[in-house]
Amino acid sequence: MTESRATTAPGGQARPPADSDGQIKASSGPGPNDRTTTFAALHVPAFRALWLSGVFSFMSIQMQFLLRGLLAWDLTESEGALGIVFLFFGLTLAVSTLFGGMAADRLSKRRLMLVGQFILVLTALGMGTALATGVIQFWMLLVSSALQGLMFGLIGPARISMTTELVGRERLGNAITLSSLSLSGSRVIAPSLAGILAGIALFGLAGAYFVSTAIASLSFLLLLQLPETHRPRAAEGDESQIARYSRAKPLAEIGEGVRYAMSRRELRRPILTSIVVIMFGFNYVAFMPALVEGVFGYGDAYVGFISGVASVGAVIASILLASRADSSSVGTILIGLGFGFGASVIALSWAPSYAVAMLIAVAVGAASTGFISLIQTIVMRSTDEAYQGRVQSLVQLPFAAFAIAAAPLGALAEWVGVQRMFLTMGIAVTLAMAVYAMTHVGNSQRSQSVDVA
Repeated sequence: MTESRATTAPGGQARPPADSDGQIKASSGPGPNDRTTTFAALHVPAFRALWLSGVFSFMSIQMQFLLRGLLAWDLTESEGALGIVFLFFGLTLAVSTLFGGMAADRLSKRRLMLVGQFILVLTALGMGTALATGVIQFWMLLVSSALQGLMFGLIGPARISMTTELVGRERLGNAITLSSLSLSGSRVIAPSLAGILAGIALFGLAGAYFVSTAIASLSFLLLLQLPETHRPRAAEGDESQIARYSRAKPLAEIGEGVRYAMSRRELRRPILTSIVVIMFGFNYVAFMPALVEGVFGYGDAYVGFISGVASVGAVIASILLASRADSSSVGTILIGLGFGFGASVIALSWAPSYAVAMLIAVAVGAASTGFISLIQTIVMRSTDEAYQGRVQSLVQLPFAAFAIAAAPLGALAEWVGVQRMFLTMGIAVTLAMAVYAMTHVGNSQRSQSVDVA
């Protein structure tokens, strides 16, 4: 389904309608170039502060992802326990992300992010204290995971919807890709740093958590510099804006956002595809400790090394995509990255050694990060401003699905082995992308027929 009218970008700029892959249709007159400068969105000071805050927030979160996996493995030496820890993260994220999207459409995005980041600081501090005092127990790990899921769901939709307000739709793809670059860059440093610190007697897991706390605090301080964004007044007769500012109950507003997304082909297809791809493929992050320590027999620091190598690939992909994320070929690039993601996870399942797995991890990181960035770009570009927060919550929902799926995948790994479980994950990603690619071709053919007619 294609919008027949132009929508309005922040600042009153008209936005041409998008096709079913979120690509801006060319006008009869001169159109924008397919390429933009790589760091164009960072020229906006407010977005630059938001971006830097994201760098530190993602660093802290990525450190804790690895630390939770290491701690769960040290306490239990069970793939099932790894899955349970991520299950708690996923369940709370699934709930909070929907309410977080609704809140981002109604409340101050700045305040939402400040509250969420402050609680993340306290959570990291609490885990470090429990480890340092020797009172750590497995249930504390579950509580920490659940709290991080709650806050991640609160912050995520507010961060992306505020990005749209700060940079406008014409640079949205560039801004989202740069946000992914901040995530990817943090993953280069954070897991390796966490693994190294955890393996050093002077620091250990407790010291690594305290370092994570300090980094999360820097993110909070940067958020204080952000401006307060204001909701624009609803234009007379603009039903989408009126719907946004109605006094509907929260659950009704969430349901309205879901119906809006699922009734539009240009939103429904990428959202549903991303649920399957991320739910299965992204679980390589959760089970990396089991692969490195359980299969290859290496220690904590080596888990950090391979995670860091995967993030090098993610950084490379983000830099290359930053100048192409607003181009007319974004749908085709997305399909290639999706298939590359599935193939690289399958290859990881066949890795005969740690060294080979390190090489494959570069491709896994590049393909997964590129896929996630372009899915967000395609969806948010095709979304009316009134629904930005709620639709972004649906884009973030696959990350809850990935964490929830970690529990059954962990049970599968204990039954058939972690490498066969990786094979299953890669096949699922490839099949999902095959379905998406076929519908993409069918839709392109229909669009050409309409244009000819």
